[in-house]
Amino acid sequence: MTTQPTSVSILREFCPLYYLLNAIPAKVQRGFRSVLVYLTALDSSSDFLAVGSSIGMLYLSCRRVAQMNKYSVEGKCEAITAVKLLSCFDDLVAAGTASGRVVVFQLVSPLPGRNKQLRRFNVVGHHKGSITSLTWSANGMKLFSGDDKGRVVLSALDLDQGVCQSVLLLEESSGVVQMEYRHQVLLVSTQQRSLLYCTQKQELLQLGTKPRKRTGRFGACFLPALCKQSDLLVYAARPGLRLWRSNVRGEVEDTQLLKSFFDKQIPQFQLFPRPGPVGAYRPADRQLGLLSCFLREGWILSWNEYSIYVFDCLHEVLVGALESSGDIVSVSSCDNEIFILKGDREIIRLSNNPEGTASTMLSAHLSSPLTTPTILQPTGSVETVQPIRTMAITVEGGGKEEAGGNERLSEEGTDEEGEEEGVEEVEEAVEQESPLKAMKSSQPSTLFSSSRFRSSSVTAWDSLSAASPGTTPVSTTYELSSRRYSAPIDEERMQQKLVVKPIRVKKKKKRHQ
Repeated sequence: MTTQPTSVSILREFCPLYYLLNAIPAKVQRGFRSVLVYLTALDSSSDFLAVGSSIGMLYLSCRRVAQMNKYSVEGKCEAITAVKLLSCFDDLVAAGTASGRVVVFQLVSPLPGRNKQLRRFNVVGHHKGSITSLTWSANGMKLFSGDDKGRVVLSALDLDQGVCQSVLLLEESSGVVQMEYRHQVLLVSTQQRSLLYCTQKQELLQLGTKPRKRTGRFGACFLPALCKQSDLLVYAARPGLRLWRSNVRGEVEDTQLLKSFFDKQIPQFQLFPRPGPVGAYRPADRQLGLLSCFLREGWILSWNEYSIYVFDCLHEVLVGALESSGDIVSVSSCDNEIFILKGDREIIRLSNNPEGTASTMLSAHLSSPLTTPTILQPTGSVETVQPIRTMAITVEGGGKEEAGGNERLSEEGTDEEGEEEGVEEVEEAVEQESPLKAMKSSQPSTLFSSSRFRSSSVTAWDSLSAASPGTTPVSTTYELSSRRYSAPIDEERMQQKLVVKPIRVKKKKKRHQ
């Protein structure tokens, strides 16, 4: 087989997900035994990243706050084989296990009117094999689960009543590979064929006229941005790098040969450097796998155990490829991101942009055995944190403000009912000196004499610039933004050391009538 020239894809791995992998333990203690933790399933959304494990524990990473939560599947320790997230009015996550159990978690939300208590629903007794695929309806009221024995189960959830009712929907002769639900139509791909099941009419249709001659993990997906059931279009993978496009009635409208896409340069996904040997077995003939629409119109993401491809079916080009990687367990896409679960404990993120600020800042603090974390250059106007001066303000309950004059810290106060009044002591705190050369001043501070409650935090950028004349001057925009929040103050006063003395605060005691 001839070797095609390669190039670099627009999608690449910017930084390994150390913050995520370090939050998942490598081993746990089960009695007197130490059990290794393998990652077995993956799904992603803009808010969460769900990872299933071999010990029956679901790890859920909240991406916006960089927080990891874990949820246990009750019963015996069994591997989680499929996970599926849904963000609608409530955040839901479903997990399927190797024994055929399906567990649904209704997550807690801090938003008003949302769920305030973690709830779980169990689906048992219908599946006879390992769960291979899960898919939600858009409103979260229906969950479809398929197993490797060919059974498809519909679970109807009533989140208000806390009820979950399940029923066997389909039973095929081969295992379920992939499912997707749109506009009351369930798309099911098995090892032998792809089906369309209308839940309203209870009608079952097959894509094409005959089952596939070659069995395998060939998936299918709906095209997005379609408004009604009659306009649904389906992409279905076929052996020999063929891609079917059919309508909702199962009629094949077009067959696209993707083998010609590999005649040109193959843009490879650029991964972060890793120690040790890289690469694995790849079959001699390339094949499609599970399908999903990705990022742009006409872009199709396909993956199997050995390779990952992103095709642009409109312009008939290959956007990117990851070949000879081997042992790909699960792949999930969200917006402009592709998450790959590979091997026992490796998660790869491919995108055209680095990850969010929260995750980038968190991963920067974690040590890497490969290389030091990359520090991204800031874009836009970013101000450097400067020392802040704070003026002490004395507040007495029921007292009046003193107009004019210098501010003084009141040390004692008199009261007509001295024995009935409580006196609080405020601990003495001394602020550490600034990194700049501190200078003591004997002149009293006359700042903020116009109002005692005026904001007293000012930046020390002017004093920093004066103390370091050899440094590079900043831009005019930065100076203007710094001076906007600065008060007129000379350099000598700016470098004073602040001492906060203890004060007494009067507290009125309620009289008992």
